[in-house]
Amino acid sequence: MPEAGLDIHVTRAEDGAVRLGGEPAGPAFTRAVLDVAGAVLTWPVLGAPGLPAAQVHDAGRAQQWLWALYGERVAAAVHGCAAREPTDVTVAAEVTTLAGGAARLAFGHWAARWWPASYVEGIPGLEPDVLGLELAALTHQCQQLFDTAFGDQPDDCAAELIEEHQAALDPLVRWRLAPSQSDDTARHLDSVLRLVDDAGDSAGLDGPSLRHLRASLDQRRPVGTPVDLGTLFARHTGYALAAGVPLVAGGRVITRGSGSNDWRRYPPGFVDAAEEAVSWTARAVGARRRIEVEVVADVAAPAAGAHLVAEVRVDGGRAARVPLARRDDLWTGRADLDVDLGLPSAAMPPRIEVGVLLPGFDPGPGAPGDAAHRDAVRALARQRLAAAARPSPYDDTPLGPFLAEIAAAAAVEEDF
Repeated sequence: MPEAGLDIHVTRAEDGAVRLGGEPAGPAFTRAVLDVAGAVLTWPVLGAPGLPAAQVHDAGRAQQWLWALYGERVAAAVHGCAAREPTDVTVAAEVTTLAGGAARLAFGHWAARWWPASYVEGIPGLEPDVLGLELAALTHQCQQLFDTAFGDQPDDCAAELIEEHQAALDPLVRWRLAPSQSDDTARHLDSVLRLVDDAGDSAGLDGPSLRHLRASLDQRRPVGTPVDLGTLFARHTGYALAAGVPLVAGGRVITRGSGSNDWRRYPPGFVDAAEEAVSWTARAVGARRRIEVEVVADVAAPAAGAHLVAEVRVDGGRAARVPLARRDDLWTGRADLDVDLGLPSAAMPPRIEVGVLLPGFDPGPGAPGDAAHRDAVRALARQRLAAAARPSPYDDTPLGPFLAEIAAAAAVEEDF
């Protein structure tokens, strides 16, 4: 039965879109977003998920899920606002089963994009194949949100997720059949794998891993030996932190410091999420003034292909870009600057600002207060990993631990 929920404000904007609730404040990496039939749903990440805010651009298509997500009163209010009868109303919403599944699916997509993996901070990354298969299961479970006839919702991708991440199917089957995990985790695994099997069958997918999965669903625990999750999902990257190695020898150090690490300015998996991952040194090399930049790479950062750059400003002047190349666990680069940085003996050292970005991807620098939000996201990740590390981490709330978080928490000691 749906729970009694909060009142929700429904209004029609000048562009014809119908909006439900208020858009969550904060930078993009503090919002979980889901693109559904006729609308975009948004939840705050740093707080209780509750019901999402929504921007409905096609009320007709959205009617297929509005009543199931918010309740009949809200669905009727959206229909009325879309027809201008009236255009501003507050109605009582309901918290439904679909609302919980949608919030979990949106949070999973957020984790795939924004999880703050950091070797420096001791926050392990989430195994992408494990997370991808649970997202496939949740997408299939929340299929009512999507309209397959149009094919314009990027988050309606259960079949694609299964095909992309099927490498985790066999390890997940081994985990499910092992006698070492709690009953709650076993039920969680069983639910995810059965949904994946059903989604694959509905999409007509086949292959050795899916056939093995289907055959295993009739087996009961215990049939195997205990498994070590740290070994089962280990990624051997050869990652060994080498930050601090000078790029060049000689020259007088004018000043050094840390730069800004704005997660929005590069794709996921490029840079360690620690705030101090960007560091720089300004040197006087003869008559030249040189900036050297080091950025701690994420363990999954590409060794070739796309290259990051550092954006350097001196005393608020014109931005200069320094190309960065991947070297072991670092992105590094140096360049001569066409400005007078002074000397170490100067009374007032120059004010140097350094950020890292990927050209063509970068939306521009964020707000000054974004660093506090990044700290809050890292704290959230630690809190979730601590919950996932409990002997019985099952949580029946929408944002209970994901399988990828349980596996990551189990592997912390080995990886860090």
